[in-house]
Amino acid sequence: MSRIVFQVASMSIWKAAATALSLCVLTSLAPTSALAQDRAQHLPTMTLGAGMHNIKAEIAETPQEHEIGLMYRTSMGTNEGMLFIFERPGQQCFWMKNTLIPLAVAFVGDDGTVVNVDEMKPQTLDPHCSTKPVRFVLEMNTGWFTKRGIKEGSKLSGAPFGTAR
Repeated sequence: MSRIVFQVASMSIWKAAATALSLCVLTSLAPTSALAQDRAQHLPTMTLGAGMHNIKAEIAETPQEHEIGLMYRTSMGTNEGMLFIFERPGQQCFWMKNTLIPLAVAFVGDDGTVVNVDEMKPQTLDPHCSTKPVRFVLEMNTGWFTKRGIKEGSKLSGAPFGTAR
């Protein structure tokens, strides 16, 4: 900090003002993951289908959105969840760090086929992984998939899977 102050002190007033403005702009453009780590994020949604059930899924597409996920939520609607979309299929593993509500997770293939489902306890670091490479992971309230008979081999529908909902 003292180095910046010393350098600014030797500049003209206009150059110092421009430098200060640049620092403010750069700070506002910096990744907000450190700032966002202590509060829930709310992302754009889309409708997905699981048989006769509609799902209002928030869409997490960026690494920062993936990292925060459903952390810090204290509740979630019955048919609400979050769909994580990855660029390429791979083994996806999730944990529940800073996640306050119990969740169920479905690992989903490109065509909407559920590869495997798991239940996750809040605030744990236990890994929950796909059994095959997938690009999609859907988190819902605990028990959601089981109560509706959604299991390995079930099909989800919606734009990400190339089907209408």
